Amino acid sequence: MTSPLGIPLLPQTAEELDRWYGDAPVGVRANMIQSVDGADAFDGRTRPITDPADQALLSYLRRHADAVLVGGATVQAEGYGPVRLDQPARDQRVAQGHAATPPIVVVTARALLPASLKVFQAPPEARTIVVTSTAGAAAADRLRDVADVIVLDREAIDPAAILQSLQERGLGRILCEGGPFLLTSLIEADLVDEMCLTVSPYLAGSQPTTPRPTSARDVPTRLRLRHVLTRNDLLYLRYSRS
Repeated sequence: MTSPLGIPLLPQTAEELDRWYGDAPVGVRANMIQSVDGADAFDGRTRPITDPADQALLSYLRRHADAVLVGGATVQAEGYGPVRLDQPARDQRVAQGHAATPPIVVVTARALLPASLKVFQAPPEARTIVVTSTAGAAAADRLRDVADVIVLDREAIDPAAILQSLQERGLGRILCEGGPFLLTSLIEADLVDEMCLTVSPYLAGSQPTTPRPTSARDVPTRLRLRHVLTRNDLLYLRYSRS
């Protein structure tokens, strides 16, 4: 089916979505939403600019990930909990040789996260992973009862080192859900292989965000548009490396 503008509609079943998103890359697939005027969130959260169809797509994309990568600030602002997949999705993953449920991987430079957060209530088979720098090592030690902890041998968070540490655990298909600072660091390191971007039909105005330094890259990375879908006036864009 198509919209009145002739754009294919975003499917609403996993079987139909497989045609559009089922071939997740080994590497980093990012999934982000922005208002039509470029805001990543409204009042610190994405919920005011998203809708149920977009949330269903986010849940679907997790089916095809070995790990869900998210920044510590976003975990707290959005009230993240563990990944929840229905039984058919779990069975399909196991049949394909993957863990039944992907873990949440929380990236945090100083690991100043309360152990009471919902994200740390994951079942043992999908135990949350905390990745931090040497600056956060002491604080991260207090989270070892509720999460697996990876301390990078660096004073600052290094995106390449994050991916290497996850690959060493057999987690090759990474779904990055933000926030903007984490995604920017991956882009700066030229480590994003695919971008799934939802353009939301809201004007959000100027929203406070974490300051980000000017890019040090020499040239931008060109991506190829794979498809454009729509539903409820939201646009779903999928870009990949050539």
